[in-house]
Amino acid sequence: MVDASWFGLASFVVIAVNSLALGLETYGRAVVAAGGPLRMVEYACFAFFVLELLVRFGAHLRRPTGFFRDRWNVFDLLILAAPLVPGVRENVTLLRLLRLARIVRAFRLFPSLRVILVGIRRSLPGLGSFLLVTVLVLYGYAMLGWMLFGAEYPDRYGTVGQAMLTLFLLLSLDGITDTLQAGREITEWAVLYYVSYMVTACYLLTNLLVGVVLNALEEAHQEERAAAERDIRQKAPDGLTEPSVHEQLAQLRAIITDLERRLPQAPTGRPGDSAA
Repeated sequence: MVDASWFGLASFVVIAVNSLALGLETYGRAVVAAGGPLRMVEYACFAFFVLELLVRFGAHLRRPTGFFRDRWNVFDLLILAAPLVPGVRENVTLLRLLRLARIVRAFRLFPSLRVILVGIRRSLPGLGSFLLVTVLVLYGYAMLGWMLFGAEYPDRYGTVGQAMLTLFLLLSLDGITDTLQAGREITEWAVLYYVSYMVTACYLLTNLLVGVVLNALEEAHQEERAAAERDIRQKAPDGLTEPSVHEQLAQLRAIITDLERRLPQAPTGRPGDSAA
């Protein structure tokens, strides 16, 4: 039942309904007109989430520890149990955050969404190095911008902090033409300054960021496939587990070697024997 597609689809529908109800509560007229029904929808969604968690726990009755090994199950348990903790249930802001966190549960229902979430988590170490490189590049160009345009444009290059903010906003290349033209009115070095900045920061750093994220997503995709294969092996009856590709190739080589040994040896003789 837990692995059935309709079960995951039903969970996703309830999550969508809960998200819609949470969004309607931001409209004052909707709260005044349908405050009671919205609370009933909230309670019904919460009851479904509790029932869903009990069903998932029931799938691990033989081995209850397997339920807690799944980090998604632990996340669901914390999200549902946190409103019952004293000090949390009295805080309206925390309760709304916990209700909003239920939307994240949709990631567990679809493998593609899980791959994206895991890929983002795996890319965090690489993003730290990327941010460090970005800060160093922005700081260097901010100092150059302060020396070139600090006196004429104090609102944008008056300090290194203002210059870094200006250059950060230019990463999207929005308004770069007007900025370049304004810089040329001060010095011709503005062309070299902004062109080198566009190449270094806007293109090279952006491609570096894309490479880090794509590499993390590929690793997350491979991890998801490996986890799916492990689940299939664990759920398959003993002796019926499908061997891997490497195991199948090894078996095929063994069969070919055995057949070659059984083949009769071709007779060998001198070249003149056949003519005689």
